[in-house]
Amino acid sequence: MEQRDWTDGHVERWKPVLPELDPDIEGAVTRMKKLSVHLRRVREQSLVDFDLDRQEFDTLHKLAGHGGKAAPSDLAADLDLAPASVTGRLDALERRGFVRRTPSTTDRRRVDVELTDRGRSTWLGAMDFLGNEEERLLHVLDKEERGLLNSMLRRIMVIAEDRGGAHWD
Repeated sequence: MEQRDWTDGHVERWKPVLPELDPDIEGAVTRMKKLSVHLRRVREQSLVDFDLDRQEFDTLHKLAGHGGKAAPSDLAADLDLAPASVTGRLDALERRGFVRRTPSTTDRRRVDVELTDRGRSTWLGAMDFLGNEEERLLHVLDKEERGLLNSMLRRIMVIAEDRGGAHWD
């Protein structure tokens, strides 16, 4: 017999109240929500453990996504922020030794922002903390099941994303 979780009780409570409730849909959606909350809490704890606030992590993450070097305007676009807001974030990150600004090698009017070794290791540490929990959770599934879950979630997300340009970051 399959092990029960909190959601099983939730579905059982609601089924008599809403007889048309599809227990598979309610169960899947409720589990996805609870999993999302759990992973958000783990991510927030990793930020505490690595002494980062959410904005610092997001900025380091976007910079790492550019290979560790980007123009402030690229980061502003990625973060969906005004350039002045990014400047403030970069000032704080630079004071902490996580990034450095250097003159661009291609345009003298431009500055590039680079992750320092300290910034990269702090970002990676926070990422590893969350990544380890994701692996712990998903390793209850074998490789084929993880691929199937990923494929099924992709099919659902294609429909969700088709709803009119929602911002998914």
